[in-house]
Amino acid sequence: MSGSEEETYSIMFSSLKHPARRKILRMLSDRSMTFSQMLEDLAIPSSHLTYHLENLGELVVKGDDGKYKLSSFGKASVTMMKGAEEVPDIHANRFSALPIRWKTFFVVFTIATLLFASMSIVQYASLNQLSSNFANLQKDYNRVKTENEQLLSWSNSANKAMAMLKDVVELDVSKYQASLIGSPTAELRNDLGGVVEEVTKYALVNSVSRLEVTLRYRNNEFSLFRLDQIEGSPNFPPIYKGAQPTNNIDAAKELLQRYQLATNKTYLQNMIALIASANSNTTEQILGNTKLMISNLDGRSEITLQYIASGVDFVGKTLKIAIQSHIVTEFHDDWSLYVIGSDHLNISREQAMQIAKNASKNYIWNAGETQVSDFTVLDSPVTAEFYPHTRPDDSVILYPYWYVTLHLDKIYPGGVNVIAVGVWADTGEVANIEALGRQT
Repeated sequence: MSGSEEETYSIMFSSLKHPARRKILRMLSDRSMTFSQMLEDLAIPSSHLTYHLENLGELVVKGDDGKYKLSSFGKASVTMMKGAEEVPDIHANRFSALPIRWKTFFVVFTIATLLFASMSIVQYASLNQLSSNFANLQKDYNRVKTENEQLLSWSNSANKAMAMLKDVVELDVSKYQASLIGSPTAELRNDLGGVVEEVTKYALVNSVSRLEVTLRYRNNEFSLFRLDQIEGSPNFPPIYKGAQPTNNIDAAKELLQRYQLATNKTYLQNMIALIASANSNTTEQILGNTKLMISNLDGRSEITLQYIASGVDFVGKTLKIAIQSHIVTEFHDDWSLYVIGSDHLNISREQAMQIAKNASKNYIWNAGETQVSDFTVLDSPVTAEFYPHTRPDDSVILYPYWYVTLHLDKIYPGGVNVIAVGVWADTGEVANIEALGRQT
């Protein structure tokens, strides 16, 4: 037997010792499952499930759809388990009457026989498929290894998260008992161009209050701080390292000043200047490519700073601060994540509407077995909403985009009375077209 085979069988038998890992194998023998589905069925902490999956080694593989399933060795292990579990209890009374040393001998002999037989079955079943499966297993292993290495390389330390709380938010964590809520999570966000997103949650507890803090990093860059006061609100506000401003605008300005000192991000300069010149009556103002918008309601302020070019608001490339009674409850920064693919607004609203009407003339949709192509688009109402959009080839590059809504003269098969058309505002090309139902 080769060293590789010995290692596989060693993993197989050591895995079968633990009841949780046996249960995972049984679950996966019935169907492929995601990590969260297994977590729900097993009712164990996510860190425990991760530990068990690592110990199952090559018995379990993760597919491209994110679901876990049994490898050929995993299937053989389940077969072996079933063989051991289904051994009939023959002559139980006679066996119970035997001396203890004979019982011990019998049990050891039976287990040895089962293991030997199972190893033979595994070898026989695997030999025919080993050569074809090895390449696939190696490919899956290399892919998972690469993803894990990437995730680990981006993994944000607790020290960095705590530094954000202490130096930027200025929470006095020494006045609380700080503990992690669950385990930090890290995942590849393919919908955001493959960035690695890490989320860490803390509980900050003292004798009079309990705070829950969420910190998110994307590609090792700060993305989100959120503060939830679970107990003690409103009479016991968070404890800070120093005196905090009693004005929401000043609180936002000082937060960004500390953030700039901690990160040295150049785009914060215009943001700080805009907030410094704002007052309680300010709702909107622009400096360079940065647009400041402020809304106030019942002691809560929402301060939004977003990228603007050629009169185009690039929603997404944004920094937001929410402040309730001078307490920062949320701080969100995805300015660095998104880039601008084009800021040329070459297609006007009226042109976008006409392009959408022309595109609808050749549009066909299916409603069950009915194909609908003969419909009437009304001249009005027609609406065109502008907002930047990402193109399919890159989910973090923003382009100017019109979303045009065309109303039909009646409700057509499928409940359709609206045609929606997406038009790229820089090129005039139709991005997408779809039939929508029962809009008023």
